[in-house]
Amino acid sequence: MALHGVVSNLVSTFFINLAPFHLLFYSALLGTELFQTFVNTKVCFVALPRSAFTTLQKRLFPVYFGTQTALVVLSALTFPPHGLSSLILRKGNWIPYAVAFGTALLNLVVYGPRTRRAMVNCIHQETRDTLHAGEESRVDREPSPDMQRLRKSFSRHHAMAIHINLISIGAMVFHGWRLGSKLAIGVE
Repeated sequence: MALHGVVSNLVSTFFINLAPFHLLFYSALLGTELFQTFVNTKVCFVALPRSAFTTLQKRLFPVYFGTQTALVVLSALTFPPHGLSSLILRKGNWIPYAVAFGTALLNLVVYGPRTRRAMVNCIHQETRDTLHAGEESRVDREPSPDMQRLRKSFSRHHAMAIHINLISIGAMVFHGWRLGSKLAIGVE
């Protein structure tokens, strides 16, 4: 019985203070967003051939958008000191989360899949255009009207996904700034 009481006490103490969990989930979220947006994508674009980059991106971005959405939810659920009930008390608390969740969900469900579909369609159209052109060099010929249309569609969806992702990052940076301004750090 005594051991059960000690374990129960430790567990309840551990889970009463959500702040450490919140910091971990929030840090993972912002770190993932910043790394994927400003490091990983740029390095892969420069280092990989276009076909390998396209293959990687079409597999990576659904995982990224799903992870981003899940981390926004986990970070909101662990908002200190009492989770969602603490989050909804003030607009300054829940608005960044509403923005981040909405934008992450839009990219997960709408613009990510549309961008991926348009990218795949461009690859298939390029193959059709190359087969149709025969021996003519890729560099020397104009893109077909179908390819121009598909590239325009890809550019539109990709631009939306980028801008929506940047809005999500901005919302989480805003939250981090507010969170950091509440920290009381003593200097000895």
